[in-house]
Amino acid sequence: MLDTNLKTQLKGYLERLVRPVEIIAYAGDDAKSRELLQLLEQIREQSDKITIKHGDVEGARVPSFALTSPGEDIRLVFAGLPLGHEFTSLVLALLQVGGYPPKVEQALIDQIRGIKGKFRFETYYSLSCQNCPDVVQALNLMAVLNPGIEHVAIDGALFQDEVSERQVMSVPSIFLNGEAFGSGRMGAEDILAKIDTGAGERAAEAIKAQAPFDVLIVGGGPAGAAAAIYAARKGIRTGIVADRFGGQVLDTMSIENFISVTHTEGPKLARAMEAHVRDYDAEIITGQQAVKLERISEGFKVQLASGATLTSTSIILSTGARWRKMGVPGEDQYINKGVAFCPHCDGPLFKGKRIAVIGGGNSGVEAAIDLAGLVSHVTLIEFDKVLRADEVLQRKLKSLPNVTILTSAKTTEITGDGKRVNGLVYEDRVSGEVHKVALEGVFVQIGLVPNTEWLKDTLTLTAHGEIITDNHGATSMPGVFAAGDCTTAPYKQIVIAMGEGARSSLAAFDYLIRLPVAEKAA
Repeated sequence: MLDTNLKTQLKGYLERLVRPVEIIAYAGDDAKSRELLQLLEQIREQSDKITIKHGDVEGARVPSFALTSPGEDIRLVFAGLPLGHEFTSLVLALLQVGGYPPKVEQALIDQIRGIKGKFRFETYYSLSCQNCPDVVQALNLMAVLNPGIEHVAIDGALFQDEVSERQVMSVPSIFLNGEAFGSGRMGAEDILAKIDTGAGERAAEAIKAQAPFDVLIVGGGPAGAAAAIYAARKGIRTGIVADRFGGQVLDTMSIENFISVTHTEGPKLARAMEAHVRDYDAEIITGQQAVKLERISEGFKVQLASGATLTSTSIILSTGARWRKMGVPGEDQYINKGVAFCPHCDGPLFKGKRIAVIGGGNSGVEAAIDLAGLVSHVTLIEFDKVLRADEVLQRKLKSLPNVTILTSAKTTEITGDGKRVNGLVYEDRVSGEVHKVALEGVFVQIGLVPNTEWLKDTLTLTAHGEIITDNHGATSMPGVFAAGDCTTAPYKQIVIAMGEGARSSLAAFDYLIRLPVAEKAA
């Protein structure tokens, strides 16, 4: 189950336990239960502070286990075997239940402890989902810190009956007290904002109290992180505001072309970027979305969706991009009900089902190859007359027996029964004939669209919404710079975005030092 190297690492982590940890196992005679007991025994062997008890399986999910500590009121459960991406969640849960202090801001800890009421959260995850650990870890932390909060993390692939009954078609999916609460990546701040009615107002007031910045970076992806580091190293007041730190990198499964790092994963790289930024004197503000940029006498003002505003002498825009939609009837209606964008996250939920992949580029073909190993049949639909993916990928795709490739096909509608997807309609662009494909899921893989709608009346953009920049990263508005996937820079790659962020930050600093003294003092 756990190899020698992993056991050694785990033993080192568990040496940090401050108090005893009690594991209560709910297992039967099935193979997965035996695997679970084997895993728990291997964990117990790594620390004399860990004990295992067997609970009554009646009424419990099997296999599952609870983590608690004698004398502590902690309700934290894993249903299934938290391996893959969730093994880190398990290790963190063991440490936190065992009294090791969490590495989060004290203000967040105080807010979690101050929540009143009873909250029973259930999160459905998949072991291949890189977005799920953030949700699982956030809710586990909340369950450790507040006795009124309970959390059950459930492997959706192992509890398929529940997934079907609750119509879970994307992960992570969160239920609160039996009702749907949310889906997709969420941090503790996002969850608290929904259950703590005054959290949003308090956050907005705290933001309003921020002093003006010399450089304010809007966006927390690779470009934004690089820009923040380069600016902070200059000793100027630096701020970075973003909906989530990491941006599109958080949705990247495997990264093998980041120079000097042979392999990493998006969430791991995002955590490293954030840790690097926090090493410097830069103010990080997350959970906020910019909605307006305007010039003022002191420089610039950025208005946020929360109602708060931030001011700065210069601005760097690194708002990145998001999944591009097809814009056909049924697409929005059935998002998370059969329409998905992340094959790695949501693929396991479609095991044995029929799905379609829209897009014949590298992303689409890679998704089709991955999904073909899980689902009963894949229909790949490409608008162009030929696939655009690399030849090696095309050869692999065409070798799979459960894949149908349709080219010169225009998707015109996604159909469903009101609750979930049941088909797709496409037009043959050669013959004009209209066809319907019966299926249960549609994965859209047609590229990205820049997050720049809020800037269309402020800066010069291309017809595709990209911010036009010069070779210094300067935009059409003096003092405003841009970097990364939201710009006209070709080749949307992480390493390029980081270079662009560094360049725009150096350009912003050059802009600042050349401002007249009176203007800087204003």
